[in-house]
Amino acid sequence: MNFTLPKIYPITDVRLSKISHAEQVKKLIEGGARFIQLREKYGSPQHFYDEAKKALKIARGENVKIIINDRVDVALALKADGVHLGQDDLPPAEARKILGENAIIGFSTHNIEQAISAVRMPIDYLAIGPIFATSTKENPDEIVGLEGLTKVRAAVGDFPIVAIGGITEANLRQIFTAGADSAAIISDLVSDSFNISEKFQKLSSI
Repeated sequence: MNFTLPKIYPITDVRLSKISHAEQVKKLIEGGARFIQLREKYGSPQHFYDEAKKALKIARGENVKIIINDRVDVALALKADGVHLGQDDLPPAEARKILGENAIIGFSTHNIEQAISAVRMPIDYLAIGPIFATSTKENPDEIVGLEGLTKVRAAVGDFPIVAIGGITEANLRQIFTAGADSAAIISDLVSDSFNISEKFQKLSSI
């Protein structure tokens, strides 16, 4: 494990924030973020590559780690710090061969069976969710709930867990009580682009 999960795991979203990945990264860094995932579900690979390149340039100047969602090719081309993979993406073992031993690789799981299977993969952390109802996915998986999160924690021991899905300032404490090491937040963090820095600071202080 070549890094420690941040308490708040910020994920960019251009549609929600109405600003570029680079601008979101700049605001998140101003708020104290040291680890950011770039997530692009709608743009073309070329567009995402160009956007991620700008975001990475900002992050590198501040020694902040950048993880690319889904796209191992973009992560490799830009020499990003790692990749976050979903159940339908390139298998983590193949991503590890491509990106190397030092890359940070995260993997999304949506139930206890997937989580148990994930800890045997060459990954650095697993994400479990959606914990609550979420609006950032068009076809979200079945809600795991806080009880599901607690069961996953019991099943995987001290393996690093990121909780994701519908997490807000109001329910953040419950996430950590239920066993998460980190809370991935999209909507509650970036939807108001004018207050991203302040919101990150506020969430981090909870």
